[in-house]
Amino acid sequence: MKAVQISEFGGPEVMKYQDVADPTPGEGEAVVEIQAAGVNFTDVYSRQGVNPGPPLPRIIGVEGAGVVKAIGPGVTEVKVGDDVTYCTSPGAYAELAVVPAWRLIKRPSGVDAKAGAAAILQGMTAHYLCHSTYAVQKGDRVIVHAGAGGMGLLLTQMIKRLGGYVFSTVSTEEKAELSKQAGADHVILYTQQDFAEEVKKATNGEGVKAVYDGVGKTTFNQSISSLGRRGHMVLYGA
Repeated sequence: MKAVQISEFGGPEVMKYQDVADPTPGEGEAVVEIQAAGVNFTDVYSRQGVNPGPPLPRIIGVEGAGVVKAIGPGVTEVKVGDDVTYCTSPGAYAELAVVPAWRLIKRPSGVDAKAGAAAILQGMTAHYLCHSTYAVQKGDRVIVHAGAGGMGLLLTQMIKRLGGYVFSTVSTEEKAELSKQAGADHVILYTQQDFAEEVKKATNGEGVKAVYDGVGKTTFNQSISSLGRRGHMVLYGA
């Protein structure tokens, strides 16, 4: 099969499109014929050697979607021919990938492989952030930083479905439009406005129930000052 493999850590030039042996499934594993693979910052970190991973040479990519081609002994979760998606299992930048069967999610007929591969890693993260880390309730006002990024767009849509009110921070007018399309109620261009002051004015000084912050250093202090009493500062990937 063909795969994107690295034999050393470094920049994009270390990625090689190569012929490698077809994988075979072991106990509890399935082979997925990859139709689409997600591209994430964690793949960059893997290539650079920042994130832990399989020994070199390694096939990068941790998020994919496709069709089950073979299953190993003891697999009951899926069968050959199932449309599936998965994340947090290495080797997605390839024609075939071996994945623990328990990590595979059967893909509904209305979700194609590209959508399945693109949404699963960030989608699962967004889901636990607004359902568990701080469980948004109807009427809650929250801030979503980087509102036009992959996480920001997903968080905004999920929070709106839960009945929340979203303050979104973005850097450009183009990104502001994307954030509005996702459902953000109040979009703040942080390059032109002090988002903490804008939030205080909009909430009559009460602040927000939670801040979802994937930025960190440059937003932290203002995020803290934007919180209401007993508010939640939710940091992820920062």
